Amino acid sequence: MAVTLVVYLHGFRSSPNSTKAIMTGEAVRALSSESHSYEWYCPQLLASPKESLEMVVKHINQAKFNRLVIIGSSLGGFYTNYLAEKFHCKGIALNPAVYAARELEPHVGMMNAYDSEDPFDFKAEYIDELRALKIDSITDPTRYFLIAAKGDELLDWKEMTAFYPGAKQLILEGGDHGISDYANHLPAVIEFIKH
Repeated sequence: MAVTLVVYLHGFRSSPNSTKAIMTGEAVRALSSESHSYEWYCPQLLASPKESLEMVVKHINQAKFNRLVIIGSSLGGFYTNYLAEKFHCKGIALNPAVYAARELEPHVGMMNAYDSEDPFDFKAEYIDELRALKIDSITDPTRYFLIAAKGDELLDWKEMTAFYPGAKQLILEGGDHGISDYANHLPAVIEFIKH
């Protein structure tokens, strides 16, 4: 049986309980048939970018699959670039933080996750970890699908589109950082995963 492993990486201060993660997971699992299994992996990422990616890479290396697809939102989109290049697989980036070190530098210090009361310490050394994980450019645009919202209040959609030249791109007029109308765009995501 063919197996596709789909890895979903949430954004900064987010979790596997985010609306996009849950919706995508349900849609991906619904794809499984007698001849093709779709495995879903959506871990709670750690404060440390280095430790987060070590955990994800370990899971991928231990999993059994024929195809690998990485999906990431915001900071998860930054991680998607790294992993899609490392494993030469498909990457789907949802409002990705393509310059994550620069974007997150002002956020060093104690903070809360969106759906948790537990504070976590986002350390200055994590910015160096992000710099070490940055890829300068994508090597094969056909492996990438970008969804970018012009109305993103946190990140610049023009930087996103410039980072994925030649890739499949869905540029949303308006919208927001969380892509609150994600349900409308999920079919395009699923289509990209399948083919």
